[in-house]
Amino acid sequence: MITKLVGFDTVSRNSNLQLIHYIRDYLADHGVQSHLVGNAEGTKANLFATVGPNVEGGIVLSGHTDVVPVDGQPWTTDPFVIEQKDGRLYGRGTCDMKAFSAVALSMVPDMLKKGLKRPVHFALSYDEEIGCFGAPSMIERLVTDIAKPSAVIVGEPTSMRPIVAHKGIAALRTTVIGHEAHSSQVQRGVSAVTTAARLITFIDDMMADNKASADPDCRFEPPYTTLHVGVVHGGTAINIISRECSFIWDIRALPGDDWRTYLDRFQHYADTLLPAMRAIAPAAAITTEIMADAPPLQDKGGAAQELIFKLCGHTQGDVVPYAAEAGQFQERGFSVVLCGPGSIDQAHQPDEYIDISQVTACEKFLEDITDQLSR
Repeated sequence: MITKLVGFDTVSRNSNLQLIHYIRDYLADHGVQSHLVGNAEGTKANLFATVGPNVEGGIVLSGHTDVVPVDGQPWTTDPFVIEQKDGRLYGRGTCDMKAFSAVALSMVPDMLKKGLKRPVHFALSYDEEIGCFGAPSMIERLVTDIAKPSAVIVGEPTSMRPIVAHKGIAALRTTVIGHEAHSSQVQRGVSAVTTAARLITFIDDMMADNKASADPDCRFEPPYTTLHVGVVHGGTAINIISRECSFIWDIRALPGDDWRTYLDRFQHYADTLLPAMRAIAPAAAITTEIMADAPPLQDKGGAAQELIFKLCGHTQGDVVPYAAEAGQFQERGFSVVLCGPGSIDQAHQPDEYIDISQVTACEKFLEDITDQLSR
């Protein structure tokens, strides 16, 4: 099943429908009905399905179907063909996070054979990698269409360790509109690139403040809200004062730290730059749009943690600095943990891999869950 799922090129820019239809047909062959929740364009879909009786107390097994691009990465294998070597499975999505979904799906015959008394709900999303866009519409359907589960397990690569909290993420695009002029006449132009540079420095300064005041007892690494500018586009030529410059940035906020306060500070600083810009070019502007907003997962205890700690033999969970869909489930009232095979250290890398031992551990973990739901 891992080989099959990795074989679908579901990089986020592409449709995931071939993979979704394969899973739908696979489940139908076992008498399990699937429900698809598509995007507005009809090019992508979430899928949810219930194995066993639709009664309260079940478990949701959640995973995203999209993967990050391979463009420009020095792969030594075909990213979409599994290669087994030295106790590892290589391929895009092996670690993040098709292995979890594949192991869970491969166990459907065993789930049916054991006769579940409480259900397993599959919840597979699209567009997690570009902002967690797909899951919310599916989660809304889960709220109304399935009996209340006791736990949601999001199978992100955690090396099978229970994760009880993660940071949130807000992705933003800021666009600066200046005024073009010959670069020898700087008094007649407004450089969008220079203005963007000032704004980017302000973003970095906000993060430096967070670093300086970080709580040494914070469990996150790094132990503060981070701000990062990842992409910058601007300018036309060396001898033209730039009219436009845009940059994309993110805020990864600790649970309890509202990312909007950083946006407010940023916008206030931007407003201080506008008078001088508009004195030369009245149409000059600085605008910021919110591209994505995924909430953090907060450590609230609950049934999901109790279940995972019992199965894994842990007394407490860990935290991770990346964002995931778990916060979106929690926001709608579900008890959630992250727990899945593979290490985040291998995610998004060339020659991405998962250790076969992790796949085996995941199989044992899900077998234990199936046994518990069958009692």
